[in-house]
Amino acid sequence: MDVWNPHIERLPKAQLEALQLRLLKMQTRRMWELSPFYHERMRSAGVMPGDIKTLVDAKRLPFMTKKDLRDGYPNKLMMCDRGDLIRYHASSGTTGKPTIVGYTRNDLENWSESLARAMTSFGLGKKDIIQVANTYGLFSGGLGFHYATEKIGATVIPASTGNTDRQLDMICDLGVTAMAATPSYLMYLGEVAEKKGIDIRKDTKLRFGLLGGEPWSDRMRDRIYETMGVRGFNCFGASELSGPLFMECAEQNGIHFWGDLALLEIIDPDTGEVLGPGQKGEMVITMLQKEAFPIMRYRMGDITSMMEEPCPCGRAHPRITRIQGRVDDMIIIRGINVFPSQVEHSLMQHTELGNEFQLIVDRKGHLDTLLVRAELKPEAFTDNIIELNALRERISNRLKNILNISANVELVQPGTLPRFEGKAKRVTDRREY
Repeated sequence: MDVWNPHIERLPKAQLEALQLRLLKMQTRRMWELSPFYHERMRSAGVMPGDIKTLVDAKRLPFMTKKDLRDGYPNKLMMCDRGDLIRYHASSGTTGKPTIVGYTRNDLENWSESLARAMTSFGLGKKDIIQVANTYGLFSGGLGFHYATEKIGATVIPASTGNTDRQLDMICDLGVTAMAATPSYLMYLGEVAEKKGIDIRKDTKLRFGLLGGEPWSDRMRDRIYETMGVRGFNCFGASELSGPLFMECAEQNGIHFWGDLALLEIIDPDTGEVLGPGQKGEMVITMLQKEAFPIMRYRMGDITSMMEEPCPCGRAHPRITRIQGRVDDMIIIRGINVFPSQVEHSLMQHTELGNEFQLIVDRKGHLDTLLVRAELKPEAFTDNIIELNALRERISNRLKNILNISANVELVQPGTLPRFEGKAKRVTDRREY
């Protein structure tokens, strides 16, 4: 069995939980002493670091939400000296302001360590050539896999996104064995390869897909293997945590969360009550070793359950089932988190538009598309095609700047979009997984 860090990965459950408790106590004390935000949040919840005596006591700590990250923009939640801060990443925020996440050197080391363990767990190593087709830059998707690839001694190709013809050339010419990407992009790449007369299974060495960033199903995993001969391994992460962090092992039966890096809870999304193994609820994560941007009981919004039975791979670290939905209205398009509130915030900057809008998410071939339908105000309605096209382009450009993805824009006549007596249904998702 392939193991990157035997000391940690093979810890028995009792020893792992003892380590988690020690790290939780240390992190809670550090937050209390160094962060005005966490100090006040814990004081208001009536809990002090000394009250954390068992892992069960973690439920006494206050929750964090996306709103806390937004309200803390840009540096209110940072918890290290400026001289120790060596990296910023950012993701799109729900109202136009990005979520800024800082990293110390140890944070980056733990990020790459987490993925090194994961990638090794299903057989990747020095012999492999790994092409990273995730975004590089402020978005944290690509760099985690990049550093982990170098850490395990494999060869990395920092391809980033797009330019599918070049991606295929590198896969064919450089003997790529694994590819990090969204599952929909990998399927699209296979489709393009077929049109070019390239049989991925026979003509290349590509055998592993490191896949995440968007919802996908076991059916899609099977389809990828049947059409391309590539085994797709599910990856979980979030910009607030560090980007991609946790993956399946070779058993492909649940995503392993490294217990020395994160404390995982599943709660009832309505009551906040901690649920037991096998019970479906909202994922809550506390990062146990993050220095620059610690996360305490962060409500991820993802619906899943903790798996009770031991993994046949022998690791006692917690596992979750495949993500089964969201408790909020966030949608994921091509690996990017999109909130209707982001779209609304952007649309409201245009005085020509009314209050009603609609998002239609679809899949063309294997790539996700986003259509934004927006109502014009009566006084802005015109049959001047040049003016309408100019307005549509301005709206599209603003949306791309805020969402970090392209959206098609359709301007519709006043009064044509549906009205709702209760909560407006803004999103229609036509994708099938």
